[in-house]
Amino acid sequence: MKTIFLDFGNVIGFFDHGRALKHFARYTDVPHTELETMLYGGTLGDDYDSGRITTHQYLEHVKKLANFRCTDEEFLTAYTDIFWPNPDVCELVPVLAKKYRLVLASNTNDAHYQQFTKMFAPVLSHLQHLVASHVVGARKPRPEFYQRAQEWAHAEPHECVFVDDLPKNIAAAVAHGWTGVLYQSGDRLADKLRAAGVPIE
Repeated sequence: MKTIFLDFGNVIGFFDHGRALKHFARYTDVPHTELETMLYGGTLGDDYDSGRITTHQYLEHVKKLANFRCTDEEFLTAYTDIFWPNPDVCELVPVLAKKYRLVLASNTNDAHYQQFTKMFAPVLSHLQHLVASHVVGARKPRPEFYQRAQEWAHAEPHECVFVDDLPKNIAAAVAHGWTGVLYQSGDRLADKLRAAGVPIE
């Protein structure tokens, strides 16, 4: 194995949209569950994560849908206050970087990407490239995402490992030719990688 693709959300860092939704309760009367669907589900969320609309366009849509009583800055501050580190993976990344090419492979939008790349800059500095869905124009598990990510592997598909927290994304990676490692809360990534045939120093 030469290259390890790492998901961001619930792998390198944890996230909880509920944090943002609690903040938004000050700015809109739309119920929590309905607001969650507006912001993160359906076509609008997919368009934003896939880069088909800009942050400004996304803001215009959601502020009208939910009648937000806040500035764009206040919205984005709340919207992006959702991340915290996963020590298990953050501490392992520098170790992996000594032996493998590391590449991020994340479904994310522009606002979230801008936030977590700043917060996690020391960890992400060990990665050779950051592949984000809003930049490449496709989200996992669409085949186009893996095809674009492969361009940054500097290795053949059978020489790549993909770490993600969602089975459907792992299945698509395996179909692409990568070795898939399903990582979930409570796992030790080093153990999961060793079990998949990836030596760790």
